[in-house]
Amino acid sequence: MSDGIIQVDPEAASIQTHLGIIQNVVQRMATNSTNCKAWCVTLVAAVLVIIADKGKPEYAWISLLPTVVFFALDAYYLALEKGFRNCYNQFVAKIRSESLTEKDLYLVMPIGNMSTLQLEAIRSFSVWGFYISMCGLIAVTKFIALG
Repeated sequence: MSDGIIQVDPEAASIQTHLGIIQNVVQRMATNSTNCKAWCVTLVAAVLVIIADKGKPEYAWISLLPTVVFFALDAYYLALEKGFRNCYNQFVAKIRSESLTEKDLYLVMPIGNMSTLQLEAIRSFSVWGFYISMCGLIAVTKFIALG
């Protein structure tokens, strides 16, 4: 065919392998997002414990630094995850519409505008809910516990 469209069996090994690769990438991005939250809690807790041990409550705001860094990193991973889910969905749609090309079998990259995807990730409760809570915890620790 001159337009490069290929007929494929959805059960073909190459199709299943391609879908598996994209699913693995999506899973890694989700795991990275979870790890961002875990590391954020660990670092913030460690900083607050050190500050409490030294008796310097005015330095509690230092713990906002890892919170902001992990907030940005978490949003980035969630944006990538969404982009790769878009890639997966587009690939499956091409299989269904029988418009799959050979080039599609070798294309594994996030689909969508990364800036838009990151803004969507930031608006996700799993991001802002967690990191706003972390900022609240830091404030409570500074004003009440370290006082």
